[in-house]
Amino acid sequence: MRYSIRGPRRGPALMAAAVALATVAACSAGPSDGSPTASGSSAPTRAPSTAASRPPPPSPTPTPTPSRSYALSAAPRVIPEVRAHKAERGPGWKPGPDSGVVVAAADEGALGDEAKLLAGELRIPYRGTAAARPGDVSLALGGDGGPESYTLTVRGGGVRITGPGQAGVFYGTRTLKQSVRSTGAIPEGEITDAPAKPQRGLMVDIARKYFSAGWIEARLREMADLKLNQLGLHFSDDQGFRIASDSHPEVVSERHLSKAEVRRIVALAQSLHITVVPEIDSPGHLGAVIAAHPGLQLVSATGRAPRGAVDISDPAAAKIVDELLREYTGLFPGAFWHLGGDEYVALMSRNPEATYPGLARAAVAKYGAAGRVKDLATGWLNDRAAVVRPTGKALRAWNDGFYTGGVTSAAQDLQVAYWTGKEIGARDPVSYLSAGRKLVNYNDEYLYYVLGQPNDFAYPTGRRIYEQWTPLVVRGTGPVPARYDPQILGGSFAVWCDLANAQTEAQVADGIRMPLTALSQKLWDAGKPGLGWPEFRALAAKVRD
Repeated sequence: MRYSIRGPRRGPALMAAAVALATVAACSAGPSDGSPTASGSSAPTRAPSTAASRPPPPSPTPTPTPSRSYALSAAPRVIPEVRAHKAERGPGWKPGPDSGVVVAAADEGALGDEAKLLAGELRIPYRGTAAARPGDVSLALGGDGGPESYTLTVRGGGVRITGPGQAGVFYGTRTLKQSVRSTGAIPEGEITDAPAKPQRGLMVDIARKYFSAGWIEARLREMADLKLNQLGLHFSDDQGFRIASDSHPEVVSERHLSKAEVRRIVALAQSLHITVVPEIDSPGHLGAVIAAHPGLQLVSATGRAPRGAVDISDPAAAKIVDELLREYTGLFPGAFWHLGGDEYVALMSRNPEATYPGLARAAVAKYGAAGRVKDLATGWLNDRAAVVRPTGKALRAWNDGFYTGGVTSAAQDLQVAYWTGKEIGARDPVSYLSAGRKLVNYNDEYLYYVLGQPNDFAYPTGRRIYEQWTPLVVRGTGPVPARYDPQILGGSFAVWCDLANAQTEAQVADGIRMPLTALSQKLWDAGKPGLGWPEFRALAAKVRD
């Protein structure tokens, strides 16, 4: 608090001084009628005493020296919430005319881009490797913890952000940026922060609906401020193939992303510590490829041609898909690849062997008398994984692309992208987890934004995710046992464009804004958030672009 500066006290003190002066004057003058003094002698009449002879007035009571004290600081107001904040007393930090951003000399190559970005956002200069001055923000690599952890210290009029990896330091700059946006400052103290889950993402179906490069780049910037780190691009489906191809230009849709645009997207993502995860879905959802190569179409015993399903007994189908995989693994240098594998129509029939006798014969030829169509589909998935695996990428496939009870099984290193329990033969997530598989949560009950809301889908709300969902809620609304938490690598919000014209790009961006914001909170820290939904929504309006 601040003490007010007060002058000498008046009132009673002045009254006491007047009385004292009057008494002194009276005693000095003696009796006014000339009567003898106590000694018996007569004292001569004196003139009134002068001011110089009067005693001085009482001194004013001393007042406190002006000073400032501070209450213990509170954690900064940011999304997602920081996981630990050590409160201290002090003024905190806010950008000022003498503030700047500096970086440790040894780390300029690694952190220079992060420092420049932050300086521009805070509207203060970037001063390179200069020594930090009071009021500066300094960035450096160092400390213990995971690669996405960081420590942010506000003390002595400055800010210091450190982390063992670039991503962690970057996330520290997001915390600083958001706190300044929400309150104009960041509180005194020390933040230690790290995500609960390593995979935190958004997936967009750009195959059935064309999304511009600019729209995708805008989503990347939003994701970065929310500390999300994966962008999935589902770019091949029945309705379209949306990235230019050199090996098979005939399969590419008229409206598509050029490779130059993809490289620009990937470069921006890398600068924001986001990995782009591409997906060529097979052996279902290949309608765009079949349109250019109709001979690859799967045909039933009755002559029915299910949309998007290639004949996996035909080596030509494998050849074209593998050529596309090899082409695009070079375009996307990130550490992950999605193989698809869902909704292969042949395995959605009641009797696949009777319905598709050609597939049944191929299964027996490859796996022996016990071979079934599901073994042929599992073999297809493993073969596609073998094409991508030499690149070192971690591989995932949709949960309904994993089959049980056959003579073969999916490669153990394939992560399960679990989205539904509604498909024919779909298995409970515990069946995958108990087998030791790792899983990414795409729960269609909470995390599926399906344009046009077909098949009983409803647009998810941020509030429902914020208040009800956690990474353990993999299927429906109930959680899996907590002992499986380490195997759940994270989660992803998914935009599917089943009815592509149901919303514009702008409407999609607006519709996913709060669900994605809520998801970021629950993947960073699955515990109960400190803010209620109304307060969280109000904070989001302040801290998000």
